[in-house]
Amino acid sequence: MTGHSAAVISTDELARRLGAPALRIFDCTTYLKPGPDGRYIAESGRSNYDKGHVPGAAYLDLQADLSDKSSKLRFTLPSLEALTKAFAAKGIGHGTFVVLYSHASPVWASRIWWMLRAIGFDDAAILDGGLDKWKAENRPLETEATVHPAATLTLRARPEIFTDKTAIKGAIGNKATLTLNALSHDQHKGAGGVVYGRAGRIAGSSCVPAASLFGPDKALKPIADLRAAFEGVGAAPDKRVLVYCGGGIAATLDAFVLTAMLGHKNVSVYDNSMQEWANDPTLPMEAG
Repeated sequence: MTGHSAAVISTDELARRLGAPALRIFDCTTYLKPGPDGRYIAESGRSNYDKGHVPGAAYLDLQADLSDKSSKLRFTLPSLEALTKAFAAKGIGHGTFVVLYSHASPVWASRIWWMLRAIGFDDAAILDGGLDKWKAENRPLETEATVHPAATLTLRARPEIFTDKTAIKGAIGNKATLTLNALSHDQHKGAGGVVYGRAGRIAGSSCVPAASLFGPDKALKPIADLRAAFEGVGAAPDKRVLVYCGGGIAATLDAFVLTAMLGHKNVSVYDNSMQEWANDPTLPMEAG
């Protein structure tokens, strides 16, 4: 990635900072494996973390520790109060600098970054290229688990950076709002890939796949390419942008790029995304 954002940290920079007292590194990986019914099964990344992680990194389990257990849908955001307590218990607090990374795709790190932003914690960055790039550069790994001491964290809520089906429905046909799908073009057209219920897209939405924002090395593409991708669908900085995907994960990478790198001020993620929308026959969809 070229172009600078305080919310992106390079492998070089992280390597230089390893061992800094206020640094809190987290492996955020979850794996989605296709199940027998064509839907995903979520699998913790803990066993991969145990095989080797960035030195000093602790593991964050999105599904087990940072999602609403009472929700029938996967990865649903808990209350911001509960989330603040959970993050504080993991060692994220005032005076700490948090670095988030994941393996295979940066969307797990961007999901945690976006959740931290929702509680008002801004001293967090995503490791560009994640564990993949770190390992490809033969940087050190360790297998011993790190657990950070609990920290003090105050909620400064930004509930508006997450949105729900009512707001998405209200945005259909509104020229001042752009609804953006972060799933693949095939899923957007209803032509292939994993389906979360009905095939296709939210009516009136455009598509910038999260997977198109990073290269084979898992690092983000050059900023000019990222800007062009979003300008290509009319994502002007003055527009309200609502981003969705299958379960509110991939959408956070689009949201991260728009906010942290392209300077957009009015971006929200539809938390339950297609797992909710596609299973409610009253909500309008399109295909083709």
